[in-house]
Order: sequence, then C-alpha cells, then structure tokens
Amino acid sequence: MKLTVLRDGVLSIPPSNTETVITWDELRHRIRGRGLPRLLLRYDEVRLRTYRLDVLFKPFNAAVLLRLLSRNGCYFEDDSGRRQAITIAVLARLFRRLVVDFGRHRVLLTRLQRELDALEHAQAAARAAMAPRWSAAPVYLRTDLAFGVRSGGSVGHVAGVVNHLGEFTGKAPILLATDPVPTVRADLETHLLPAGAAFWDFPEVASFSLNAAFERDACAYLRDRDIAFIYQRYSVNNYSGVKLARHYGVPLVLEFNGSEIWAHRNWGKPLKYEALSARIELLNLHAADVITAISRPIQDELLARGIAADKILLNPNGVDADRYRPDLDGSQVRRRHGLADKTVIGFIGTFGPWHGAEVLAEAFGRLLQAFPHYRESVRVLMVGDGATMPLVRENLARLGAADLCILTGRLPQEEGPEHLAAADLLASPHVPNADGTPFFGSPTKLFEYMAMGKGIVASNLDQIGEVLQHNHTAWMVTPGDPGSLMHGLKALIDDAALRARLGAAARREVVAKYTWRAHTQRIIEKLKERCGG
Repeated sequence: MKLTVLRDGVLSIPPSNTETVITWDELRHRIRGRGLPRLLLRYDEVRLRTYRLDVLFKPFNAAVLLRLLSRNGCYFEDDSGRRQAITIAVLARLFRRLVVDFGRHRVLLTRLQRELDALEHAQAAARAAMAPRWSAAPVYLRTDLAFGVRSGGSVGHVAGVVNHLGEFTGKAPILLATDPVPTVRADLETHLLPAGAAFWDFPEVASFSLNAAFERDACAYLRDRDIAFIYQRYSVNNYSGVKLARHYGVPLVLEFNGSEIWAHRNWGKPLKYEALSARIELLNLHAADVITAISRPIQDELLARGIAADKILLNPNGVDADRYRPDLDGSQVRRRHGLADKTVIGFIGTFGPWHGAEVLAEAFGRLLQAFPHYRESVRVLMVGDGATMPLVRENLARLGAADLCILTGRLPQEEGPEHLAAADLLASPHVPNADGTPFFGSPTKLFEYMAMGKGIVASNLDQIGEVLQHNHTAWMVTPGDPGSLMHGLKALIDDAALRARLGAAARREVVAKYTWRAHTQRIIEKLKERCGG
C-alpha cells in the first residue's frame, strides 16, 4: 500500500486502488490518535506532495517522518514534477543545514533587534503625514511566507484590492509578492520576490529573515520608479512596508486583519519569539498613515492599543459581483457529483478553526437522523480543506452521513463560483472565538454567498449579524449550535420561495455596499483625507 501526503497548497488528487491520499493535517491527526508506533513502516512507499521543494517548511522533520512510515522508498515531490528521494545522504544534508541555520539564527535576531531599536527611535519623532504622488503607481506588498495558496479569503482580498487600485490612482498598481496570487489581473505589473533559502526548518525565524531580502529585491525592482504610496497586507513579523515607505518618502497603508500573535496563540502554536513579534506588529500600526480594519472588533482593539482613531478605516471585506453572480451555471458540478435531482447545501472555505465546518457536518448528520427522508433528497457539498477536516470526517462518520457529503478538497479560486452555483442554499456556520473575545472576522465567503443570490443560513455572530438581517437577507442561527443550524438548514431546504426571496435581497445588498471596488474606493478616500490630494 502506498501513502501520498498533500501539503502546502497542493490541490486534491484522486487516490488509486493501491494508494491512500491524505493531507498533512490528517496525518498529524492520525499520529495523535493512534500514536506513531502503530504507523511505523506501515506503507510500502510514502511520498509527500508539496507546492515547491525549495520552500518546504521543516524539511528535516518531514523527511524523518516519511522514512519512519515507509518500508521501502519515500520521496518529496512538487507540482513542477521534481522528485527528491529521501536517502541517508539526503537526511544528512538536511540535518547539516538545520544545524547551520540554528547556529546562525542568534546573529539574525540580534541584528533584527538593533534595526527595530532604530526604527522605533525614528518613529518616536513626530512627522507630518506625507502626501501621495497621485500621478504615480501605488505599490502593493504581499509578504506572507505562505506558498501555493490558490484559494480562500486572502486570495480574494488581495486580488479584490489590487484589481481596482488603478481606478482611483494615476497609474495601475505594482504588485510585489512572494508567490503568485490567483485572479489578479494578468495585465497588472507583478514581480515575484524570492524568499531566500535559509531557515526553512525554523519558519518563525524565516519570517524575520524575509525582511532584509524583500526590501533589497523590492528596491531593485522599484529603482528609479515614481510611486504613489505603499500598501501592505500585514503578515507576521514583517515590516518591509515601513522601511520602503520611509525610503521613498510616501505614505503607508496597512491592511490589518487581526493580531497574528492572537491567531497563533488561539489557532495554532504560540510564537516562540512573541515579544519580538509584538514589537514588529506595533511598529507597523504606529508607522502606518492609514490602517484598514475589516471589522469593528479590530477597530476597537486598535483603539485600545493606543492607535490614533483618525487613521483607522473600518472597511469590511467585499466581493467581485461580476465573478460571483446568480446566473452562473453549476449543472456541470452537479452532474460530476451525482447531484442532479438533489437539494444541495453548499459550503466553501479553508476549514479554519473559526469556519465551523465541523459544526455544519454535525448539523447535517443530525438532520438526517431526525428526518430520515432527507437521505434521498439532500446532500452537502463542502469545498476546501484544512485544519478541521479530520473533525468534519469524524462527525460525518459518527452520524452516518459520510456517504451523503461531497468533500472536494482544495480547488483553485477560479472554480469557486461554479461550485457555489451548484448549491441550492449556502451555509456560513462560523463559531465564536474560544477565548471569549469578539469574533473579529469579515468572512469573504459571506459576501460571495450574498452575490450568488442564494438563500443563506448563517451564524448570528458580530459582523455577520450586522451585514445580514434575519428573514430578509439570510436565515440567522445561534453560532456554534449544531441544533440551531440544523433547524435553519431545514427551513431553507423545505421552502424554495424563501430561498429565492432571501437570495435576491442579499444580492441587492452586496452590490450596493460590499463590492471590492467600493472597498478600494473607501481606502483611497481615507488616504486623501489623511494625507492630502
């Protein structure tokens, strides 16, 4: 038996009769549940499919794990077709690189702290806001150390802003990114900046290291260019935007989607160098001339941290209402999955801890148990993959619903609209933050659902409950409550006229208020208010 493990943005691939295909998250879940000893040497061959071999995080750990699982061959493979056999020599080379990087990381951190000292000292001196050069091109920075991200809210947000910036400035924007961003217009000037080859066994240190490399390469691309302003989507441990804005004497617009420190504490593992990360986060917030906050809880957090109110723009996410629209044909997707005569509940997302995908799976299972006749007529179509997929599968199996739920895995962003078009109603089962803090998200799926003009069942949770109105633009349910979600789904399954009424009202609302064009226009208006022009 062969095992294929999908990692770092690889799209789903169908298994064969002699092959098991799982994600990296599912493998980790199996190891935690069964224990590694039960999986030792279990497979004839193991391969890890990743986006790019040169940007594989923690390669030594991954190679050792593959070697422990396989009786024979084990490999790294990437989307370009490159293959690396995990031999003793390869393990030795990876270990040597790990040791060298470990020895170098202290030097890097010392240099970084000195640079932050200088930047914070300079920031303490008051300065007047610099006026944008409105006849020049704005520069958008995408500095995430995330590769192979081909779908999701971040993709929608980056493309949504970049694609419209040129409508409100003198020239089209320049995109500087660490990796391609799907659905960004092909005619826009884009430069991919290499992330370097160091510290891949220490991802947090790699994010510190990126600053110098990104700034150097950005200056090379922008040499002798006249630019209007810098726009950066904030990513953990990155202050490239601060340095570039100062270097070119232009304003900095910072897109802040929530504290990365909080996200790592609550949705992953706490950052090892959290104090240093906090300094970088605060440096960005104080240095920015305009901060776009996607929700009121983020705005409140910024105010509590001492950020000046007049530079914060409350600006929810949006949608490309031409790409997501009611007249799209989802019949091909329905035929592919045998849904021709079914009522289909749709969901799309990256299966993050806040998405509530596992709650939807639980609610669907309970629906089938309470109303068995739905087993013949109702299906769930869940598009995406991520950390909570193991819980989704467990809930579906436990409630006898696994064979009635289609799990597509990761799909390209471009295929999202037709999959939403294949659904009859759409679910947004977001859950509250586990630590009791306000839900600070502005789900892009919410606005995509609205633009599709279909009935929505949604959690009545902070911004979601502000944007949607019960029995007008959606059917609202109690967040994190599978029973409440089950009854909300039933209400729309049973009433096609209700679905149509809610969907039409939601479409009107999103087109009027929440397009990416309007979102971008508000940013430019705020920048003019703050900096002139």
